[in-house]
Amino acid sequence: MALTLDAAAPGTLHESPRARARAWVALAVLMLPVLLVSVDNTVLSFAIPSISLALVPSAPELLWIIDVYPLVLAALLVPMGSLADRLGRRRLLLLGSTGFAVVSVLAAFSPDAGTLIGCRALLGVFGAMLMPSTLSLIRNIFVRQDQRRTAIAVWAACFSGGATLGPIVGGFLLEHFWWGSVFLLSVPVLVPLLILAPIFVPASKDPAPGRIDPVSIALSLGAMVPTIFGIKEVAQTGLTAWNAALIAAGLVLGVAFVRRQLGQGNPMLDVRLFSNPVFSGGVLANLLSIFSLVGFLYFVTQHLQLVVGLSPTQAAFVLVPGLVISIATGFAAASLARYVRPSLLVAGGLLLNAAGFLSVWLNGSGSVAGIVIAFAILGAGVGVAETISNDLILSAAPPAKAGAASAISETAYEVGSVLGTAVLGSILAAAYRLNVAVPAHLAAADRQAAGQTLGGAIDVAAGLPAEQAAALLESARHAFDSGSGLVSMVGVALMLGAAVMCLRTLRTAPKGEPAAH
Repeated sequence: MALTLDAAAPGTLHESPRARARAWVALAVLMLPVLLVSVDNTVLSFAIPSISLALVPSAPELLWIIDVYPLVLAALLVPMGSLADRLGRRRLLLLGSTGFAVVSVLAAFSPDAGTLIGCRALLGVFGAMLMPSTLSLIRNIFVRQDQRRTAIAVWAACFSGGATLGPIVGGFLLEHFWWGSVFLLSVPVLVPLLILAPIFVPASKDPAPGRIDPVSIALSLGAMVPTIFGIKEVAQTGLTAWNAALIAAGLVLGVAFVRRQLGQGNPMLDVRLFSNPVFSGGVLANLLSIFSLVGFLYFVTQHLQLVVGLSPTQAAFVLVPGLVISIATGFAAASLARYVRPSLLVAGGLLLNAAGFLSVWLNGSGSVAGIVIAFAILGAGVGVAETISNDLILSAAPPAKAGAASAISETAYEVGSVLGTAVLGSILAAAYRLNVAVPAHLAAADRQAAGQTLGGAIDVAAGLPAEQAAALLESARHAFDSGSGLVSMVGVALMLGAAVMCLRTLRTAPKGEPAAH
């Protein structure tokens, strides 16, 4: 039974109220935008070939079609989370949902690449309104921590499920409709939300909000955009002077943002939350768990499609068992947290992540069965670590600041995704370049393409005589798999270090139901 001090009568204890059926209906409604945004993160990759044929974008335009959405989303999460606390979380959720649905329709019928890039940027703006609002509303709807952990497990399950569902749904839509159908998917999801949210989702906001600070918003954008973009560019082109300058500029503006927040009485983002080791440890655990998941998927999906020869949809189905296990362990963690310290649960989840990477290394043949097992182990770890770390982040912040805390959690997710691809992807690319043997007689452009990526080698091999093509493909696939082995061992080392870090930083987090803020 959860007991808290009554503010109206100091020293008097009362029981935290249990959420009733209406709260769980509200949770179901809130999962609609979560599912949509997570599907949207992965579904577009399937439409890229069709978009290329229909709109004929240049190479830079094609990259911006892919990158502008996550870039804008990540940059605006913190300002939108703070705005949700000030204007109202349900209000911002409804505004974001309406905008997301309208712009999705515009994107589906874009006449050219420039219009589609603009629509994708606007989707990032409205998407940033959705995610912090959902998590912060959960913080205020579910007061009891045992119920809140279950609700967060549902939230994490929908987020993970949507990411895996994206390739499956995208494959189906593109087999039967045109490329714009992947954008129209949002309309039937968001219309029920706009009808049901005002009925079932309670309004909440910070009772004593500070003023909106345009300078802090500008500094936040200035810190996030060049940092995230620079990290993404490192993954694609390596560490160049330009990429390093972008990251450095972002970090400098980030320091300016933190100093401004510390100097204000009611800041846009209370960075003092990071002085709480449970909060900062939860953020790091969240980031590193997603780092492991995205980094793992980055090279495993390529192996399944380019080495094993599966179609994208078949590769997505290979990952479904790991997704199911991730959902199950998330719910199990919510129950176990009543009896086991959060530090042990989060560290255990990260150790499972390490075991998943180790399984890839041990699976020298790269068999599909081995990958299914490895992703199942890693999925189990992600389910535990994500559920508990998100709950720790929300629990460590006062309910009035739930929007800002949720935004930090979501930003950690986005940064973890970018770092997972950038760090592990860069290691994989470097190992591939060192080990691949490219025929000397090839044209310079073909040598460069085959020497950079496995996909490039496959394209070049298609134009070679059978014997030369077979030799190039064997070398390229061997180089890719040797790089995957190196990435796996780096993943093991990073996850072991992360587990030790969490044992130290989260050791003060109590098990069971702590006093509510």
